[in-house]
Amino acid sequence: MPRRLLAFDDAACDSAALWRAFKKGGSLDARERLILRHFPLVKFVAGRIGAGLPASVEFDDLVSYGTIGLIEAVDRFDPKRNVKFETYAVSRIRGAILDEMRALDWVPRSVRAKNRQLEGAKSKLRADLLREPTRHELASEVGWTQHELRASGTGSTMSLVALEELVAHGGGEDGESVTVLDRVVDDAIEDPGADVELSEMKRALLEAITDLTDREQTMISLYYFEESTLSCIGAAFGVSESRISQIRAKALRDLGRSERVRACVEGYGWTAEGPDEPTVPRLHDERIVVPSARRIA
Repeated sequence: MPRRLLAFDDAACDSAALWRAFKKGGSLDARERLILRHFPLVKFVAGRIGAGLPASVEFDDLVSYGTIGLIEAVDRFDPKRNVKFETYAVSRIRGAILDEMRALDWVPRSVRAKNRQLEGAKSKLRADLLREPTRHELASEVGWTQHELRASGTGSTMSLVALEELVAHGGGEDGESVTVLDRVVDDAIEDPGADVELSEMKRALLEAITDLTDREQTMISLYYFEESTLSCIGAAFGVSESRISQIRAKALRDLGRSERVRACVEGYGWTAEGPDEPTVPRLHDERIVVPSARRIA
């Protein structure tokens, strides 16, 4: 049997008549009109609460939570108690939104409470000391040990961020907006530009190495690519370890003089072997595999 709707003209009908029709007569139509009439309260409360929340929290979600509080307020309100419905409803709406936010919060309430305690202590100490408080001063203010303070992360807690959250309006290519997902780097995907630069570095090193003497080429091969020690290389050459060190230093200086190597080092951001060889890349870097030109038989 369809529910019987009473004809109400919101423009002419005051709230008292609607409350009487709903509370005494059980009119569902009057209940619906009371909810719709006071719905702007939901948006008002949701806007006030949302102003202090991160952008990842949707305003429409807050309105949805607050609507539940408004419906409960209409059902539980007693007009006989000389209390304005708006005052009662705002409290119920706010409570419903906060309860839902707490239910969705992945951080325990005890952690949030400690965080608020620390933030309050920081603010007090900043005002008293006119500077940032030390960890010892902060621990003394809240009555914690240094271990408890370290375990709390000094008042910082992580928060969840939606991947679709905008981080820049019109800051992308062609004026497109940029989201958090656009800024996430996928380490599994190789950078084509880096591959090209790496190939250029390999070719530059190969050309520079072939310009070295036979002894220097062999020393480079043994030391950097076969990981032989200077003493072993010296024994193979029949010279002292200090002499091999001198040969190595000269070879690196000659490589550093190569214009193509210097250009690759400056463009690719490679580091130097040492303070005396400012433009020579680390030949033993695992990303560079240069075949040796000569080997000891």
